[in-house]
Amino acid sequence: MKRREFIVFLGGAVASPHAAWAQQSTRVARVGFLSQAGPQAKHFFDAFRDGLRAAGYFEGQNILIETRYAEGAYERLSGLAAELVSLNMDVIAVDGPAAAKACKDLTATIPVVFTLEVDPVADGLALSLAHPGGNFTGLTMAVGYGLAGKQVELLRDMVGGLSRVAVLSNPSNPPSVLYLRETERTAAALGLELRAFEARGPSDLPSAFTAIADWRAGGLVTLADGMLFNQRERVVEFMLKSKLPGVYPEAEWVESGGLASYGPSLPDLFRRAASYVDKILKGAKPTDLPIEQPTKFEFVVNLKTAKAIGLVMPFSLIGRADEVIE
Repeated sequence: MKRREFIVFLGGAVASPHAAWAQQSTRVARVGFLSQAGPQAKHFFDAFRDGLRAAGYFEGQNILIETRYAEGAYERLSGLAAELVSLNMDVIAVDGPAAAKACKDLTATIPVVFTLEVDPVADGLALSLAHPGGNFTGLTMAVGYGLAGKQVELLRDMVGGLSRVAVLSNPSNPPSVLYLRETERTAAALGLELRAFEARGPSDLPSAFTAIADWRAGGLVTLADGMLFNQRERVVEFMLKSKLPGVYPEAEWVESGGLASYGPSLPDLFRRAASYVDKILKGAKPTDLPIEQPTKFEFVVNLKTAKAIGLVMPFSLIGRADEVIE
C-alpha cells in the first residue's frame, strides 16, 4: 500500500469506526442476536446468518455472533439484553417487541435491528417509519394488528356453520392485548362467539386445552407468541386429537401438522434484517434507515390435516393458498 493510500485509509477509519471494520481484515464485527423464542426457532437465526453470509460475513473470520434465547420466558429478556449490551456489541438484532423494549431500556447508543415488530412507533422505538430517529430500525411483520383478525376470517371461511372460536394467547407477551382486540372486533362483525384462553408458560397448556374442549369450540386461532411457537407441536397434537380446525400466524405451524396459517415469511424477514446489520456495520445510522413493512403475506394449508380432522376444505379457499401441503 502506498503511503498516501495508507494515510487516507487511517483517516477513514477514525472518521467512521463502524465502517472501519469492513476495510480492515483484522476487524471482527460483533453482532448480538436476542430471541424471544428458543432453539426451536433456530431456523430463523439460520436465515439471519445466511443473510449475513450473502453480504460477506463469515463466523470465525470477520464476524462474531452472540446468541441469547429467552425460550418464551419474557421475564428473562432484560437480563439477556443486559448481557449483550455489556459485551459492547456493534449491533444487536432482536425478534420481537418485548426483546426490543428490553434493549431500549438499556442502551441508546448500540444500534438495534428488530424483525418481528408490529407498531414500532406506538411501542416507542421510532418517531416514524420513514425516519426512526434513534438507535432502532428494522422490519415489521405486519401493518398493524389486523393479521389476527384475518385468521378469524379464514377460519370462518374454512368451517361451515362455525359459531364458536377459541383464541389461545400468552398474556405475558405485551402485543397479545392488541392482537386479541382485533380477533374480538372481527368475530363481532362476523357474528361469531369468541373466547380467549390463556397460557403464560408450557405448564399452563394442559388446563387451556381442557377449557377449550369443555367450551366446545368450533375452531382455534393462536396468536403470535414465542412461547406458543416453541410449543406448537403440543398445540397441534391437541388440535388433531380433538379434530379441531385451527389457523396460525406462521407457516411453521402448518409444517408441524397445523391446518392453516396466514402471515409473512418469517425466515425472509430475518434474511432481510441481515442487510440492515450490514449497512450499519458499514457506517449507516439506524435513524437514517427507514423501517420496512411486509408487502406479501402467505396463506398455507395442510390438506393432510384437513382429512385427518374430517374437514372438507372449500375448493375456492384452496385456490387462494400460496402453498398446499398434500
